[in-house]
Order: sequence, then C-alpha cells, then structure tokens
Amino acid sequence: MIDVVFYFQVHQPYRLRKLRPHDKLRRMDYWDTPLNKLVAERVAERCYVPMNKLLLDAIERTDGQFRCSFSLSGTVIRQLRDWVPEALDTFVALAESGNVEFLCETSQHGLAAVGDLDEFEAQVEIQRKTVTELFGAPTTFRNTELIMSNEICEKVEELGFDCMLGEGADRLLDWRSPQVPYRPKGCERLKLLLRSYSLSDDIAFRFSNQKWPSYPLFADTFAEWLHDVPPPAQFVGLFMDYETFGEHQNEQTGILDFMRHLPELVLENKSFRFRTPAQVCSEREAVQELNIDVPVSWADEERNLSAWLGNPMQNAVHDALYAMRDDVLLASEKRPDLLAHWRELTTSDHVYYIATKHHSDAEVHDYFSPYDHPHAAFVTVMTAIDDLRAQVQKVLAKKTPQKGVIVPASGTATPSDSSKPNPKKSGKVAAISPKAPKQAPTNKASGRRKK
Repeated sequence: MIDVVFYFQVHQPYRLRKLRPHDKLRRMDYWDTPLNKLVAERVAERCYVPMNKLLLDAIERTDGQFRCSFSLSGTVIRQLRDWVPEALDTFVALAESGNVEFLCETSQHGLAAVGDLDEFEAQVEIQRKTVTELFGAPTTFRNTELIMSNEICEKVEELGFDCMLGEGADRLLDWRSPQVPYRPKGCERLKLLLRSYSLSDDIAFRFSNQKWPSYPLFADTFAEWLHDVPPPAQFVGLFMDYETFGEHQNEQTGILDFMRHLPELVLENKSFRFRTPAQVCSEREAVQELNIDVPVSWADEERNLSAWLGNPMQNAVHDALYAMRDDVLLASEKRPDLLAHWRELTTSDHVYYIATKHHSDAEVHDYFSPYDHPHAAFVTVMTAIDDLRAQVQKVLAKKTPQKGVIVPASGTATPSDSSKPNPKKSGKVAAISPKAPKQAPTNKASGRRKK
C-alpha cells in the first residue's frame, strides 16, 4: 500500500508601507493595512473558500477516504480572523471532518530556527496554542519554507513533535528515495517525511504552463503517474502552497477541476490510499538515518537559505533584527507592542523581497514582491528596524533593569493597530501587490513558489 500525502501551506505576510529613512513615523505605523486586507480578501475569495468546499466535498464523495493536511501561519490566521472570518470558519470545518490534519510551525513564518533557537521555541509555543484552540493539538511540525537541519530537527523533537516535513532535495538524498520515512541524525523519535518535488511542482508550477510538454495535465494522467512510482516508495509527499489553487493559477486554468476529480482517480488503484503526515509516521518506521549537516529548504533552485540570506542586504536585515531581541524583550515589559512589531518584522517575506536572484528564480521573487526593486525593499525594512530600535532604546533609557526578572517570550499582535497589541476577537476565527497584475511564473524546472 502506498500513501498519497497532500500538504498545503497557507500563508500571507503583513506587508510594510513603502518607507524611506527621512519619513516621520508616528506610532510605529509601518504596515500597509489596506494592501494586506485587500490581498487577504482576494485570496480567500479565489482560493481558500472554494478549495475548502471542494476538499470537503471530496471527503464526502469518497466516504472519508480522502485525507490531507494544512499548516496556516500565525500571520494568515490573524488576517483571516480580522478581515475574513468566514474563510477561517471553512478551515475549522475541515478540521472537524476528522480527515484533515493541521500542523504546527512558527507563529511569524520567520527564520527564527536559524536566527535564535530561544525565539524559535517561543514562536512555536505561540503557534501551538493557536492551532490547538482552532483545529486541535498538532503532532506534526513544518518549519518555515521546510527549512531543516540536524540542529533544527533535534529542537523540534525536544519540543515534543513526532513527525516533521522536509524537502526531498537531490543533494541531500543522492541515490536515496524521498518516498520513505527517515530519522534525522541526532534524533531518537522524530520521523521525517520528504517532498517529492517533481510531482509536487507538476501541480504547483507547471500545470498552467502551455510550453510544458505535458500540458494540459489532466487528473487521470497525474493519477497514472502516481500509480507508476517505483519501489521502494511507501508514500508520495505532494507538498505545495495552497494559493496554487485559484490565486497563482486561476480557476480558468482548470486547476480546481483537476483537484475535484483527482481523489477518486487515485483511489481506483486499490494499492493507493490517502494519509495525513501523522498517520504515515505512526504507521511506518524510519528506514534509515539522514544527515542534514547543511540547511535545506524548498525554495529556489538551490534549495538552501539563499532565498532569504543570499546577499549582504538580506544578511544585514537578519542580523540587525536578531541582535535586537534581548533589548526588545526587556522593553516589552513596559511596551508589549514593541515585541509584537519586532516579531512581525521577523517574517521571512521581508528578506525574501530583498533577494537579487537571476533567471527563473528572479521571476518568482518578483512575482511575490510588492516592491519595484530589491533595494527598495531593503530601505523599507531597515527604516522600520531603525525606528523600532529607537523606540526600544527610549523605553530602556527610562527603565532601571531589575535583576532576576524573567521576561515572558509569548505574545504577538496584529500590526494593523500600530500602537498596541490587537485583542483577540471572539468566534472560531482569522499574495501579492496590486501593482501589475503579475502572471505567476510557470517555467521553472524545479523548486517552488514563495509568498
């Protein structure tokens, strides 16, 4: 029996206003709230609501045989709760079906795993609480952009997770298959499920590419490709951005109809079934140890950290942010909003927009960026960092440090309120710049999109 494992990543960042060093910022008004609200509403209408209904229908039509999994970043949950609560309700309905697993990640969709492991742990605990309240306690973890290393995996295991998702990069696996569970080096319990990137990208990237030799891709054809996976395959990890469906590739491409028909076609072969990551990890053993001595991600051709930390500007932003953490935590005793804004600045999208890539990778970065140029993104985020640093120093200048005080690392806020954390609203519930319209890149041979 071979398990088909669908995993969908749902994320939207809080984009910054276009800032310049000479701007007079008042009350830390960094965030482009109109744009963020516009994108959240648009993607909910085009993707989240219709696709969630489609998946619920698939569960019903297959008598519960169809299963899948999601991870919603803390930022998109807060946006949906504030601006499109009916869309968040549809994710809750998927959880209540009992056929959909919701994973844990960091609350800010950031690079804390490579910036500060204490901050990483704090954000994981914030997100674990959020996911538990909305969807149920998570047992599977996925890090931002599937970033993983031996050290990160050990930390994830320490935090109590049983299963983790990763990228089946060729340079990591060499001759080995991505379609069997592994045990990360240094871990005793954690199992690692890897993405089958070629099959995943046939849907996420190439589906609407009219120059692709396999265009148009029909559901029965893709089901046959799945049925033909060679031994020793135990599962097939189909991991992708959820916005693939209806946003990056609009409904007119046929991608929603493709997903509507795929489950039943896969199940025609009795040797195949749908499973969630937690089910695979509980039912199958790790076949061998995997040494991830250099960080691996699912972004760009290199599948490393270069999408976010590949040039001096990106590294300058990353270093400046995490150098502030101790001061921000201390100042947050009097001003919790400082910690909230700092955490929103750690979202990986802000450094992703500063990438200076070439060829097809550059097309993907440009597609998602609300800026005209990476240098404009750099100036904007550094202006916000400098202003936040000044605010922190003002607080510390008035504060006499108290020995033995433990500063809680939890707490975050929606940046649409620039002066204080946004109080949690009641109820079950929580893209792209409007410049353009941009057309999603479809000619990449491998790799995947990033928000």
